[in-house]
Amino acid sequence: MDKPKWVIEKEQDKRLARASRVWMFGIHAVRDALRNPNRERLRLMVTQNAYDRLESDILASGMEPEIVPTRKFSAPLDPQSVHQGAALEVKPLDWGPIEEVCLAADGQVPRVILLDRVTDPHNVGAILRSAEVFGARAVIAPERHSAPETGALAKTASGSLERQPYLRIRNLADAIEKLQQMGYLVVGLDGDAEESIEDAVVGMTDRPIALVFGAEGPGLRDKTKETVDKLAKIPYAADFGSLNVSNAAAVALYAVRPK
Repeated sequence: MDKPKWVIEKEQDKRLARASRVWMFGIHAVRDALRNPNRERLRLMVTQNAYDRLESDILASGMEPEIVPTRKFSAPLDPQSVHQGAALEVKPLDWGPIEEVCLAADGQVPRVILLDRVTDPHNVGAILRSAEVFGARAVIAPERHSAPETGALAKTASGSLERQPYLRIRNLADAIEKLQQMGYLVVGLDGDAEESIEDAVVGMTDRPIALVFGAEGPGLRDKTKETVDKLAKIPYAADFGSLNVSNAAAVALYAVRPK
């Protein structure tokens, strides 16, 4: 028997409400979220020990924490989560549109990372860290088939999620075309490409560059390969080699740094 329309709509509303809230966990991730004035914070749960470590940031944030015994720490986290006695419920950050975030400004030559079906939150968290280290303007990923903001992603990002724009967009090909219209050279990383990443950007490191990475295994989708300006690879010393996607992002960002 089909569900009544009102039941379906109620279930959809509940799913949307859950998706619009994220539990951060761990001392460092919670501290960074407390310090971010742009982060909308909803609920803070801490043990006494965690409160003692975060006291100054909690007081500065104006939040009223729930101090609970360690054995009764009931934040809805994955049982495998190492929460260190601190969990903070927040809303995802809104960084704004690509046209604003990725615009060249202040004489800087921008770099951007795009992710094609990279779903592992640990990989995305590590990529956010590398993006911040190398000064990338943003990390961009589709709303579907990519890692959303989660506690695991935030913990791996080690604070970068609060500072490094992570844009979730509807369509990756549209985002690539938008960057191309803004003057970006868009390079897709593909292990079967004929050209190395260094050769692909020779004489062009003074212009905006966007790097596109696919999931480990499947790599870039055919549509993505057709949309980028160039395909390039990271050359390996041996006949066979492969890098974790987060490591590949760090290597490629270094290779295309403005000279």
